[in-house]
Amino acid sequence: MDFRGKTIWITGAASGMGRALALKLAKYGTKLILTDRDAEGLRLVTQEAQQQAALQIYTAEAQEVQKPSTQAAQSPGDSGSTTIYPMVLDMADSRAIEQCVARLPELGLKVQALYQFAGISQRSLLVETPLENERKIMEINYFGPVILAKALLPQMIAGGGGQLAVASSLVGKFGFPYRSAYSASKHALQGFFETLAAENYQQGLRVSIIIGGRIRTNISKFALDKDGREHGRMDPGQAGGISPEKAARQILRGLRKQKAEIPVGGSELLILAVRRFFPGLHRRLIRKIKPM
Repeated sequence: MDFRGKTIWITGAASGMGRALALKLAKYGTKLILTDRDAEGLRLVTQEAQQQAALQIYTAEAQEVQKPSTQAAQSPGDSGSTTIYPMVLDMADSRAIEQCVARLPELGLKVQALYQFAGISQRSLLVETPLENERKIMEINYFGPVILAKALLPQMIAGGGGQLAVASSLVGKFGFPYRSAYSASKHALQGFFETLAAENYQQGLRVSIIIGGRIRTNISKFALDKDGREHGRMDPGQAGGISPEKAARQILRGLRKQKAEIPVGGSELLILAVRRFFPGLHRRLIRKIKPM
């Protein structure tokens, strides 16, 4: 995957991994469609992405003066300057998703890559979680990404293909205490996008599923408790995780290689091997998880 000059849509772009990846891609002369429900966060990441793009252009020009035969060709920004298209979007609002897609022709944009990071988590026992919380989590984590992907598929196929990536989680691989709805939404997400990849490989579409471990984002702060309120704090394990910037570097490497799965995190990713080779031990470990 060559990011230079591509039109790339990133959801959940105002914070966390989405924001960090947007800032990295701003250096590649891309057209970035950045969406998030947080209007102020979106404004700030747009400003920073524009600064990153301007800095890259300046650096590329300086390199070109010094070494015109080599450095200019290698510069990420040599396909033109980055342009940012911020749009406030709540992934729980299917009509708003369709309206954002409908704006693309008037902006002269044809999406070649879609990277989805918007999501919401949970901190409550299954028996205490009301159905309305389950539905809200599924709307944001599953139906929102599905609606957006399906809306863009026809134009991506018509354009010869493209790349889709979606943020799942370690708990998209197995059930996890106090995350029943979150885990279920990520399981569903993986099933859908693996099917999309299988059905559309010949059309030039490539799909990467991001298997996130412990990353220092705000997802635990905004997780829903049993009453539908925000959890309000970062979990200790998450606080000790890798930075969003390091996560973005891992993601970028995986996207370049068009990996079907991109594990992101630190030593906690070893749980995937434990589950595969020692399922009994894995089940015992999971049962010992304490409430947050």
